[in-house]
Amino acid sequence: MLFLSSMGIAHATVSDPQIYGALKSVSLMSLSPSGERIAYRTTDGNKDLVVVMDIKNNKFIGGINAEEVNPQKIHFVTEDKVIFVASQYKSLPGFIGKHHVSTAFVYDIENKKLRQLLVPGDRIYTGQTNLGTIVGISPDQKYAYMPAYVGENQDMPNFNLMKIKLTSKAKPTNYALGLNSVIDYFVDADGGLLARERYENDGGKHVIEARKNDEWVEIFSEKVPYRYKSFVGVTPDRKSLVMLTKSNKTRRTAYYTMSLSDGKISSPIFEHKNKGVESVITDINRVVAGVRFSGFKPSYSFFDKELDKKINNIVNSMPQYSFRITDYDDNWNNIIFYLEGEGLSGDYLLSSKGGFSRLAGARKHIAGSEVAQVIEYEYTARDGLKIPTLLTYPKSVKAQSGQPKLPAIMLPHGGPESYDRFGFDWLAQYFAKKGFLVIQPQFRGSSGFGADHTLAGYGEWGKKMQHDLTDAVLHLTQTGDIDPDKVCIVGASYGGYAALAGAAFTPEIYKCVISINGVSDLEEMMDTEEEQYSSNHWVVRYWNDVIADGPAGDKLLSDISPINHVEKINAPVLLIHGEHDTVVPYKQSYYMHDELDDADKQVTLVRLNDEDHYLSSDVTRKSALEAIEKFLKKHML
Repeated sequence: MLFLSSMGIAHATVSDPQIYGALKSVSLMSLSPSGERIAYRTTDGNKDLVVVMDIKNNKFIGGINAEEVNPQKIHFVTEDKVIFVASQYKSLPGFIGKHHVSTAFVYDIENKKLRQLLVPGDRIYTGQTNLGTIVGISPDQKYAYMPAYVGENQDMPNFNLMKIKLTSKAKPTNYALGLNSVIDYFVDADGGLLARERYENDGGKHVIEARKNDEWVEIFSEKVPYRYKSFVGVTPDRKSLVMLTKSNKTRRTAYYTMSLSDGKISSPIFEHKNKGVESVITDINRVVAGVRFSGFKPSYSFFDKELDKKINNIVNSMPQYSFRITDYDDNWNNIIFYLEGEGLSGDYLLSSKGGFSRLAGARKHIAGSEVAQVIEYEYTARDGLKIPTLLTYPKSVKAQSGQPKLPAIMLPHGGPESYDRFGFDWLAQYFAKKGFLVIQPQFRGSSGFGADHTLAGYGEWGKKMQHDLTDAVLHLTQTGDIDPDKVCIVGASYGGYAALAGAAFTPEIYKCVISINGVSDLEEMMDTEEEQYSSNHWVVRYWNDVIADGPAGDKLLSDISPINHVEKINAPVLLIHGEHDTVVPYKQSYYMHDELDDADKQVTLVRLNDEDHYLSSDVTRKSALEAIEKFLKKHML
């Protein structure tokens, strides 16, 4: 059996920012249909590669330089062909600036050739950023079905389904002609068309059309401001689409099916009173085998009773770990799990008939003995709402052991409709290494804990969502866990907004503030969204609901924008922002810096060159931590 990496080794000569800012040394591990080969991305020093291994014989059989391609997903189509879905920051012909573009490549292991599947300009509309979606593979495995905007109409290109040859270079063909309102396609086992999904922004009409007698027939429609139902796959018999939406009974996301014959929606199939369905587990043809539930640690349910028993026995046998299924062979005899938790900075394990074997450590630069303890916690906000929370303790301290009061980092997540996972969070682990107790509240507005918890945050930016963070500090002060005079707030994206809002609206709570790619001006943010999409687009409607629980007027946006309250900020502020952030533009931090500087506040701005919203680069992630360490030494350590 294969063992790709040894246990992590700590190097005394390497600084903490260099260690914790490093990207995973092994990631994106995928398994071939037979279960005898794996592919994965590896970064080691200056090398960034995709490697294909024969795990039966522990033999290298192929690989490419991943630096230019930057793969984000890896799929085996056959034993000899691998598809990479990649992200590239590049110019688009006829459009200003650079954009993050998703593309797909096929790698032929036998002849060592790599080829892009859809190329803009060859029937393919040049102004699109997602050319990496695959909705199915032909039965002979020689073709992929991929949706793309097609045509020369700059304003209203049609969204067609293309058929692309995998075995040799050839022009893609139109497999199904679409409309501009089409957003997805579903195909049968033989490659035949099953259904397509449409959403009309102007009227807010969400439509499912089934393919019957060579025509598209509407079987479902509803008028909604944005899509509440998510169509994510097909049932094994291909007679129904799989749909995720909120259960009125549990107020959590549940699994339903929609019949392709008449559009009838089933009763909930996978429904849990305490957990929502977060995602479905599918193969490359989008056939659903089971579901993954939300929560700090993932849990699973499968249609196949034996498989369901097998997976849940594995997960329940080691509750101290988070088990994430990353891939499996055609028969589920071999399954790759990714584990994080107690004493693990991330391990890939192969479950097979012979038991478990370790394939690789994801972070070979961090030893298991260096991983700080993470616990699940809960406190009650001032209005009675229960707030699930993760606490990460320094290695020198046992959780809730009557230790001396600790300095603390408040670390709100981004989104805000997202949530933190139990496992190795590189920022939380870094702060714990520096001696801080790290607090990660799943404040109202977070996803993962039911619709009511999410909806409780609508209209509460800068208000109750902010109170939830304050209440965590007050609670842990009362329990004696933290020193209230040594609390710093750090956040990225929405978390960056929350950090700046904390500085402006509760200046007595935080002694320093770090915003990474954060929003400072909500009026500017909404102007940017409307400029990019249009005022009637569902994205703009969504942000209005999330921020204001209705139309967000200029006064409301102004009142809750930290940039308009710099005079209240007393704590030193560190602003870190990626130069090429297309989610929250760099100007959000640039203008905040100007306002703070003009008001004679303590502020530092760090611009991360060639970096995006997600701190995807090894170099700039380390640079960000170096700036944070310097800032903390000056103001907290």
